Amino acid sequence: MFNKNKKPVYFIAGGGTGGHIYPAVSMIDALIKSGVEKNNIFYLGNKKNLEYEISKKNEYNFLSYNVKGMPRKISFEFFFWLLNLFLSTIMALGYVIKHKPNTVFATGGYVCAPILFCALFLRIPYVLHDCDIQPGIVTKFFAPFAKAVTLAFEGAEKFIKSKNIYITGNPIRAEFKTISKKQARVEMSLGDDFTILIMGGSLGAKKINDSSLKILKEYANKEGYKIIWQTGKKNFDDVVNNVLHEFKELPDNLLLQPYFDKMYLVLLSADVAISRAGSLSISEICASSLPSILIPYPYASQNHQYKNAKNLVDSKIALMLEDKNCNSETLFNLLDNLINDKELLSNLSYNAYKNAKLNATNDILELLIKAAK
Repeated sequence: MFNKNKKPVYFIAGGGTGGHIYPAVSMIDALIKSGVEKNNIFYLGNKKNLEYEISKKNEYNFLSYNVKGMPRKISFEFFFWLLNLFLSTIMALGYVIKHKPNTVFATGGYVCAPILFCALFLRIPYVLHDCDIQPGIVTKFFAPFAKAVTLAFEGAEKFIKSKNIYITGNPIRAEFKTISKKQARVEMSLGDDFTILIMGGSLGAKKINDSSLKILKEYANKEGYKIIWQTGKKNFDDVVNNVLHEFKELPDNLLLQPYFDKMYLVLLSADVAISRAGSLSISEICASSLPSILIPYPYASQNHQYKNAKNLVDSKIALMLEDKNCNSETLFNLLDNLINDKELLSNLSYNAYKNAKLNATNDILELLIKAAK
């Protein structure tokens, strides 16, 4: 069924959140850089999700099916979801027949399920990547038959049944290896100011945004400090309104945006970060040698963000503030104490650097190319 021509065709699947999307994007870019023709790479996802916007911006070939996340309880909605999954799998089968992929690379999550069912039944080789300390349902289900399963964290392998497990770390943008902190700060026009980064992931985090206003009050227009605030697209208007209510106009030392296309510049140029604990965010924080305060999203599947953050706290790489304890006072006090503890800042930065797996993209690329042969 799959293509056996000299020029292999790759299907890349992953979507819904940045943690699934950006590893997929990193692998597409790595394949192109390795010499694979862009026309032979197809991104599979949901046209209603962020992956479509990013694919369109990068001019990737995008194949869409209307798959959705699985309900956690047996109900009418669950049976409707099963029908939706079946129809999405039929659509994925049509894409397979038309484009004849040599291999599939999937980054976990519900978006990957339809094409992985096709790959499994048609015996198309596939490589899985899971970014969390506790892998998700899709990864665990398809792992036993994968050519390779790559994992971001040590310890995640105990949840997986496979003879082909590799602890690689998360694939991240090549710029994290090639751009220095000094270069990033020049491009971001930050000078030598101490830079605080507030971010909640690609979709935003209301709790972090609401709790960060006191940080802005204390550090706004304060000499020697700058604040970069990524609000997420859903929360941008609310944050702008709150800031303008407090300050009448945006402070001169605040860079406020819903989303940054070149997030690697933002991370590399910062001195401390406040973030959710998605695995990709953690990987990029470590790649940037960045001290951080992690606030895990409490409703993440299998509470994986808490487990991600706890893993870093235990390794003395980051500090953690649980969502239920996060408010303007607790977040400001934790950040202020960290900023004023130069030894702790230095230790967290060094431990993050030691934990970074900067060769993950190349390691996974080798496995993916091998699977396609």
